[in-house]
This record gives sequence, C-alpha cells and structure tokens, in this order.
Amino acid sequence: MTNKTQIVSQSIVSHPRFLNVLVFTAGFVTLGVELTAARLLDPWFGNSILVWAALIGLVLAWLSIGYWLGGRIADRRPQAALLYWIALAAALLVALIPVASRPILQRAALSSLNLENFSAGLLIGSAVAILLLFSLPTLLLGIVSPFAIRLAVSDVNSSGQVAGRLYALSTLGSLLGTFVPVLVLIPAIGARLTFELLAGALAVVALIGLLLERGRSAAPAALLLPALLGLTWVSGQGAVKPEAGLLHEGESLYNYYQVVQRGPETWLKLNEGIGLHSVYHPQSALSEGIWDYFLVAPLFAEGNQGNDGKKGNATGDVGSMYLVGLAGGTVAQLYTDVYGPIPIDGAELDPEIIAAARSYFHLDDYPNVNAVAADGRSWLAAQPPDRRYSVIAIDAYRPPYIPFQLATVEFFEIVRDHLAADGVVAVNAARSRDDYSLVNALAATMGQVFPSVYVVDESTEGWSLGNSLVVATMQPTTLDDFLANAAALDPAVQPLLSEMAGKAIVTARHADTTGAILTDDKAPIEQIVHGIMLRYFLGS
Repeated sequence: MTNKTQIVSQSIVSHPRFLNVLVFTAGFVTLGVELTAARLLDPWFGNSILVWAALIGLVLAWLSIGYWLGGRIADRRPQAALLYWIALAAALLVALIPVASRPILQRAALSSLNLENFSAGLLIGSAVAILLLFSLPTLLLGIVSPFAIRLAVSDVNSSGQVAGRLYALSTLGSLLGTFVPVLVLIPAIGARLTFELLAGALAVVALIGLLLERGRSAAPAALLLPALLGLTWVSGQGAVKPEAGLLHEGESLYNYYQVVQRGPETWLKLNEGIGLHSVYHPQSALSEGIWDYFLVAPLFAEGNQGNDGKKGNATGDVGSMYLVGLAGGTVAQLYTDVYGPIPIDGAELDPEIIAAARSYFHLDDYPNVNAVAADGRSWLAAQPPDRRYSVIAIDAYRPPYIPFQLATVEFFEIVRDHLAADGVVAVNAARSRDDYSLVNALAATMGQVFPSVYVVDESTEGWSLGNSLVVATMQPTTLDDFLANAAALDPAVQPLLSEMAGKAIVTARHADTTGAILTDDKAPIEQIVHGIMLRYFLGS
C-alpha cells in the first residue's frame, strides 16, 4: 500500500536549499525586467498609463503561462538541473533584450520623431514587437517558482510550509527588484546595462546550481558568461536614441532626456521626444514658440487708470514669478529679459534636467532664477501664506505627460493662495488645430477658482498640432483690460512685449468654460489627451 503522504515521483535535487537562492533571484529579476522595460520603451513610446497597462498586462499574461507550464514540466521531469538550465536560458534572453530591441526601436523613432509624418501602423507594430521581446524571458521566469516548489516538496505534510517559504522568498526578491533598478541601477548605469546586470545575476545563480547538481559535467555552461559579457559590451555602445545633432543624453530617475543642436538653437527633448521642452537661441531673445506667449500673461490683469482716464498698464510691472516646469529655463529667461531681474522660483522635478539647463541652456547667466528640484505642487503648498507671486506659470504639460495633480481644482486653489491680489496664472496646454478638449477642460477647471479666464492661441500656420495659453486673473477682468494694456505699450521701450502682445491680440478671447472639471478625485486627463491624439491620427 502506497503512503499517501509521500511524493510518488521522486525529485532529483542534490541541494534543495539552493532553490531558495534561485527563487529569490528569479523574483528580483522578474520585477527588475518589468520596470527596466518601461524605461527602455520610454524614449520611443513614452510612459503614459497606456504603455504601463500594456506592459503590466503582457508580463502578467506570460507569467501566468509560465506558472502553468512550470507545474506541468516539473511533474513530468522533476530534475533540478533542468530548472537551472531554464533559468540560464531566461538569463540569456534577458541579456538579449536591449540588443535585439535596438533596430526595432530605431525604426519606431523614424515615425515618432515627426508627428506630421506619423505612421500609426509602424508605431503600433513596433510597440507590439518590443513588448513581445519580454514574453519569452518572462515566461521562463514564471516557470521557476512552481518548478522549485515541486522539487522542494518531499512530503505532502510539509508542502504548505515549503510553498509558503518559496513564495515569500520570490515576493521578497520582487520587492527588491522593484526598488533597486529604479532607485539605483537605471540612474547609475542606464536601462541597457541594467538588463545585462540582471541577466548576469540570474546566470551566476543558475550556473552555481548546475555545478552543484551536475559537478564538472556542467562546466561547459560557464562559457555563457563570456557571451553575456559580450552582450554587455554591445549594449553599452552608442547612444540610447541616436539623433543628428545630439549633444547629450541621460537617463535619470524621472526621464530619458536629450539635448539636441539644431542650427543655432539648442533643444531639450524628453522621453519619446514628441514635443520640445525648452529652446535656447543665442542670437534671439524670443524662442519662436509657445513660451513667448507667457510674456503677455500680466497684461490680462486690470490696468491702472492714468491721468487721461484711460486704463492701461504700460509699464508691464511684474514683481515676482513662480514657474512649474522650469526645464531648460526658457520662460524664466524670457521674463528676465523683458521684465528685468525679478525674483523667479522655478520648480523642476528632475535635478538632472536642472543640471542640463545649467550646462547647455545658460541658466547660470540668470542669477535671479532660483531653480528648485521639487514637485511643483508640493513645493508651492509648503510655502508660507505670505509668499505670493505676481505671475504663476505652469509649463509642465506635454501630452501624454500631463500630471493630473497639476490640472485640478485643488491645485489651482493652492495657486490662488499664493498669487498677489492682482496676480495672474498662465498654463500651457496642447491641442490640435481644431480640438480644444484639453484647453476647455483646463479653462473650466480654472473657472471654478478664478473669476476670469482667457485663451490665447499659438499660431499653427503650417502645423496640425499646437498650443494655447490659458490665463486666469485673481480679480474680475474683461478682454478690454488686456486690449488696453497691450495698446498702452511703447514698442520703443518694450519691443519684445509689444511684439508678443500684437500676436496675442489676434486670438485672445474669453475661454470656453463648459469643459470637464478636473478634481483630485476625478481627472480623466489620459482619456482627454488620448482622444485628441486618436482624432488627430484618424483625421490625418
């Protein structure tokens, strides 16, 4: 009579305790690969919620298949050596990810760099192909835990304890794999070498396991280590995203960023590079972009009444400024050139972007600008109540990277609490030529906090995509106040401001405040932006 508490098919494992090390390492590598994959895709597809959903969904799907397959294989061939070979194969495939992905990523870049020539089929196809790169290594990693449990269980009476221990170790490894790549490895060595380091860690553990199980007969497997070293060298060569005129690129805790030279101009591009985040032109004070329109924001405040009885703030006085989204410092430099060396606090979440601004965008030439490496909302909320600004500018919206917490009623209430009595707030919002969904939502939201809201459009002549400036005032104002202030400017005294006021007058209008109102609880930013992009692509 067979003892039902014993496993019928005896497992072949010489060192069952070493399975603990393998399971922990596999858990670490699984989450490490997933999070590093997001950064690998970032320069081409961005890091929007859609990309994360696709990536997480794919990983979970292939892990599920791996769990199922691992259980079946383990029951048929419960051999520890086979498990270590599977882990070694997974390590090799992880090491291949950055090398195999490079040509596909470069093809995707051709379509994403210029949305005017966008090929939806190529971009979507490339995205699917890149995501599929992670399927086989993820599947093999999924095999490890159920296979290891089968090998470690020798008595049904202790199976629950064994399974619990191994799953705990796997989860602890995953926990470590969540933080180490993001906080340490990617900022220090980049995404590509992070893949190789993860692969190397798994390969070393798998090789040790093979040597423990098979002894010298497993020694030839060690030849894979030089192969991994070769892949590491190949992965580290060249730019992450090659581009003509590339001066500098980096992978920080928050962004993949590029500094690119285009003729006399220096550009700052983030992540997939759809939009420019800063422009520096050594021979021109104006940027020839939406940033120039921020200059007219103070003119929407009610002007002072002169001796002739006419309103008009001809001096364009601005006492201070707070800028959310400093980037390379384009807006801060414009305000300094036009309004003088006023105190400007500029919040930029990424300290490496601030460093790039100092090195490539001449930010240090403007000592009145105080660059703060912090979240723009949190920093402003932490300031004392008497810290108030004449102008608060938000230049942190670049689809699909619109942090919803910088677009809600609650955020604009914080802004209101730190504006001077006659202050203004100006927001840069993206749109297509005739789709103002995001602009209208922001205007409606700001209208819940401020009495008067206006919109000024950047010229989109020759382009299908553009930007608008949404401006709100602390005091009730009218469009006539802006027109009077603009008319009172002396072009001889304020040529740049007069030039921009002349451009803004053409499209300045009261905002449509019937759009969706965004709150901290409900801010469907992604749906709004994706709708704009989808309608644009279908229209194209």
